[in-house]
Amino acid sequence: MNFIDAITLEVADTEAAERFYTTAFGLGSELRFRASQEPSTGFRGYTLSLTVSQPANADALIEAAVDAGATVIKPAAKSMWGYGGTVQAPDGAIWKIATSAKKNTAPASREIDDIVLLLGVADVAASKKFYVEHGLTVGKSFGRVYVEFDAGTSPVKLALYKRKSLAKDAGVAPEGSGSHRIAICGAAPFTDPDGFAWETSALAAQS
Repeated sequence: MNFIDAITLEVADTEAAERFYTTAFGLGSELRFRASQEPSTGFRGYTLSLTVSQPANADALIEAAVDAGATVIKPAAKSMWGYGGTVQAPDGAIWKIATSAKKNTAPASREIDDIVLLLGVADVAASKKFYVEHGLTVGKSFGRVYVEFDAGTSPVKLALYKRKSLAKDAGVAPEGSGSHRIAICGAAPFTDPDGFAWETSALAAQS
């Protein structure tokens, strides 16, 4: 198991969520939606990232998201690692739009290079071990700080980050309780040490 077929976001209004993500980011089969009223307060323990090739593309996607109803958490800005910002979708999910490039080399577009799900975990090493035991292959690892798994042909990449560090990167307080409001569609159903639920994906069911 080294793939994520899709991400299911649990939202109050599935039609509104589908409309937002289509309009803001042009996302389709990578995201699914399920109606839920499960209580969730504060930081939900994850962020979704869209990586792009240049700053102008990040600006274009952030502008489209805000026009579609998102709220800016961290305005796009240059940093040591590149350029980017974070927004919160109307359903509450936090999205980071970023690039490692610091200069534009082409006309602006809304083309997305990668989708990355970052899980904020209590113990990176323990969660890494758990996922390796469940069939994922480590792509990059920086000790107890950050782990990125090999995505293979998966449309969504998975990475682990310490919860407080992820919240700081997103621009929110790390405290939160209740449902994560997300499910990961992969090869088999299980729940990880931090309560993130995996469900059997359509792709796995057909194999």
